[in-house]
Amino acid sequence: MITVPSDVKIYLALGATDMRKSINGLSIIASEQMKLDIFSGHLFVFCNRSRTILKILYWDRNGFCIWQKRLEKDRFKWPGTHKEVMNIGEKELSWLVAGLNIQQAHKPLKYSMIF
Repeated sequence: MITVPSDVKIYLALGATDMRKSINGLSIIASEQMKLDIFSGHLFVFCNRSRTILKILYWDRNGFCIWQKRLEKDRFKWPGTHKEVMNIGEKELSWLVAGLNIQQAHKPLKYSMIF
C-alpha cells in the first residue's frame, strides 16, 4: 500500500503519456498541460498507451523524484474519461498501482440533516 500525507493531492494525467519522458518531460506536462504547480509536493501520475507502465512524479524539498512500476503480464486499469486531469485519493492510488479499477470503488457519501 502506498502511504501519502493527508495534505498531498494525487493527480492523474489521463490519456497516454510517452514513457520515454523522464523528470523534465513529465514536469512540463504537469505544469503546462495540466496547469498544476509542480513544486507543490503533490503527486502526478502518468501511464503509457499499452497501460503497462506507471510513473509518479513529485517534488521533495530540494529536487524531483520519480517512481515507476512496470507490469510484466497484466495491464493497469487506467481510467477512460474525456477529462484531462483526475484527482484521486490515497486508497484509489493504491488500488490503481495494484491493478484494480478505481472507478468501481465506493464513492464517499455526504449526508446532511434535514429538519
